[in-house]
Amino acid sequence: MVLNVTHSHAQSSPSAAGGQEPVEIRIGYLRAYEPQLALSVLDIPPPDNGVAGARVAIDDNNTTGSFLGQKFTLDVVEIKPGDDALEPFRQMVANGAQFVLVDLPADQVLAVADAGRDQGIIIFNVASREDSLREENCRINVFHTAPTYSMLADGLAQYLMWKQWPRWVLIYGSHEADQLFAEALRRAAERFGGNIVAEKLFEDTGTARRTDTGVTQIQRMMPVFTQDLPEHDVILAADESEVFGGYLPYRTWVPRPVAGSAGLRPSSWHPASEQWGGTQIQNRFEKTIGRRMNSIDMNAWTAVRSVGEAATRTQSGDPAKLADFIRSPEFQVAAFRGQRLTYRKWNQQLRQPVFLGDSSQVVSTSPQEGYLHQVSELDTLGIDEPETSCRF
Repeated sequence: MVLNVTHSHAQSSPSAAGGQEPVEIRIGYLRAYEPQLALSVLDIPPPDNGVAGARVAIDDNNTTGSFLGQKFTLDVVEIKPGDDALEPFRQMVANGAQFVLVDLPADQVLAVADAGRDQGIIIFNVASREDSLREENCRINVFHTAPTYSMLADGLAQYLMWKQWPRWVLIYGSHEADQLFAEALRRAAERFGGNIVAEKLFEDTGTARRTDTGVTQIQRMMPVFTQDLPEHDVILAADESEVFGGYLPYRTWVPRPVAGSAGLRPSSWHPASEQWGGTQIQNRFEKTIGRRMNSIDMNAWTAVRSVGEAATRTQSGDPAKLADFIRSPEFQVAAFRGQRLTYRKWNQQLRQPVFLGDSSQVVSTSPQEGYLHQVSELDTLGIDEPETSCRF
């Protein structure tokens, strides 16, 4: 197991708390990481994906914390995908982390949540989109800043229905994540009146993603693959494993827009977002990190800022107090998304708008106009309280 541990400490002013030592709030970040290939070299995730967002948020927390006698630190631990996450997690907790952000597969999120529960360790899931983590497998000590597959699918479906493009063809991949997103798209169609007129499975045969003759083969293959489809408005790609989705736009038999895992993509943030003060966070992020902010960066930023906001409001560093406040009706976090965000009390999922964008710009943001809800219009995205199977 290769562990890469980094420590980020920001200076804090003890004088703010009347000359006393500042209260230290230690936040851990545990991620499974190794360099990945993608269909496009432009889509390869940066090595500091997510971690960069947490670092910027630590700086933001310390700006306020220095006046309140609070000091926030970040410890980052990386493991290779498939490696055991429990041992490094326990080590992180032994080193004093009270809050841990995790970028791990769903089963490992549950493993670390259960391992830390009795010690009062609070987990923030910043990457895993499985609805089951918020539903039948929900945990009282886990908050989720990553949106679910159902939230992303609902955000996309609302826009397609607003555009009056109700006839969809669903092309889905053969990996588990592809199937989960496909299921969320089927649910969204049923919920908002979309009509899936056909479905096709794109089997991953494990061939090389990039070869010299690849473009020619794809140019011939994709039109044939999409030739026998019934009349439709949009092709939905459920390809979370990046096998075929990027090859669909401009290569289909009939000219139709592509959405989902390619083309028009739903996400929790967009590197081009400048609305609602977005320019401010983007500029600050770019100045500190040297690149634009992406969705996992924003998920991690929001998790660290949630802890910071709770610490400011309660003037405490006690994890139990902070977690209780984050669950309370008084909590909200400003996150450059048009409204102050809160966590759903029934499954601790962050309510948030869904950005719909292509590679260069934001096309729209859901919830769309006209989709109303008695509590929050954000609750039109994903699994609502009457539907939840979460029982803490």
